[in-house]
Amino acid sequence: MNEINTLDQHAVRRAKLADIRQIRNAYPCGLTPNTDANSLFQRYDPLDKEALENQPHKIYQLAGRIMQMRDMGKAAFLHIQDSSGKIQIYLRKQDLPEAVFHETKTWDLGDIIFIEGHVFKTQKGELSLYASHGQLLAKSLHPLPDKYHGLTDKEACYRMRYLDLMVNPETQSRFRTRSQIIQTIRQTLLEEGFLEVETPMMHTLAGGAAAKPFLTHHNALDMPLFMRIAPELFLKRLVVGGLDRVFEINRNFRNEGISTRHNPEFTMLEFYQAYATYETLMTFTEKMLSKVTFTATGKYEIIYQGHCINMQGPYEKLTMIQAIAKYSRHNEDQLASLSNLHHVASHEHINLDPSWDYGQCLLALFEALAEHKLIQPTFITSYPRSISPLARSQDSNPELTDRFEFFIAGQEIANGFSELNDPDDQRQRFEAQVNAKQNGDDEAMPYDHDYVRALEYGMAPTAGEGIGIDRLTMILTDSPSIRDVILFPTLRPKTE
Repeated sequence: MNEINTLDQHAVRRAKLADIRQIRNAYPCGLTPNTDANSLFQRYDPLDKEALENQPHKIYQLAGRIMQMRDMGKAAFLHIQDSSGKIQIYLRKQDLPEAVFHETKTWDLGDIIFIEGHVFKTQKGELSLYASHGQLLAKSLHPLPDKYHGLTDKEACYRMRYLDLMVNPETQSRFRTRSQIIQTIRQTLLEEGFLEVETPMMHTLAGGAAAKPFLTHHNALDMPLFMRIAPELFLKRLVVGGLDRVFEINRNFRNEGISTRHNPEFTMLEFYQAYATYETLMTFTEKMLSKVTFTATGKYEIIYQGHCINMQGPYEKLTMIQAIAKYSRHNEDQLASLSNLHHVASHEHINLDPSWDYGQCLLALFEALAEHKLIQPTFITSYPRSISPLARSQDSNPELTDRFEFFIAGQEIANGFSELNDPDDQRQRFEAQVNAKQNGDDEAMPYDHDYVRALEYGMAPTAGEGIGIDRLTMILTDSPSIRDVILFPTLRPKTE
């Protein structure tokens, strides 16, 4: 088989398909299995060979893809894989209708088949299905990757995720874990009285975050629309309307670069709670992520890219200035003014734009000196007002906000804050954002008049948070790239 090149294999398989078409519909429908591989293992694998032989021969129907074949002429052993796992199939000529046994000679690795039979154990003790009937359901016209090496080319895994899922069990496991993470988050929020909602994917204004949007056009209305960069402003409108606890798990779109941590289309959880503060959400986040970790992995301590990370809590809390001081050679006094920040930046060979204000410069120093060192789960608080246009100012220092970002393994996982609900303050901050955009900041937010009007009707004191589902999944599955946890990541088209 290995000596035949791929094109020859394709031709041979097509010829076999043509033979089957001469006899019957080669892609039949209506044959439904009544069990799966895992169910049979759970029920029968604890029994030894003799005990299993004394069981009544109940007939089971299975369907799956052929992953291994060993043809011995008048008999054959196959391993088929369904969504629950693999199981061995034993075929013997004398126990099958002649037409069925003849058809089995046209089967290849990768074919999807329907099998009927009873369970038994081989001399080596392997649980198997003794076939009394079989039928091809779908022909694989392309050979599977080599069983010993699998599909190891990363780009091929991303481009042909169906093949990656087919031959790499760890890929299926990773995406099952992702599903478990989302289910646990959803269930936790529902148990806490949150209402799941859906808000628009297409916006007339690209607001709610500092990011570049994708632009599209609505023909009937002859108007531009933006794919949403965040659902935040719509979710807070719902709080204004009296829905005190709301959440959404859905896609955001940002027209930015692609990296191991960034994909233009990504999944976010955003939730908002009236009569709560950012401190309330830090406590809740710690509780929820601890639960999610244990549910998804069965433990609180996980390994991510060689780092042992404890997700049980309590999580460390540092102000942005404290984090820079802790992970650099500079004390907090050296970070107290704009001129000091420029002096530190010069000493550390960090370039700061002369037009940047204190908040922008402090953020740049934090990202360069501290962020990548936040390995254990850590909340960073006290973000400057100028880089937090939707967050409430601190009562003790209006130049800082009641905001946190949450980091694991040097990656930002969440962003939350006590929401700004003063319409006059929000109006001024939107105006500052408009000025920033006019001065060349492509990521500055537009002025959202309707959102300010909503605040003028009164929004209860509220806290809100966004959690990146993709990055959280990376951490909990020890995946180095965001592409590993997105089923179909964005890629440049490949010329065939």
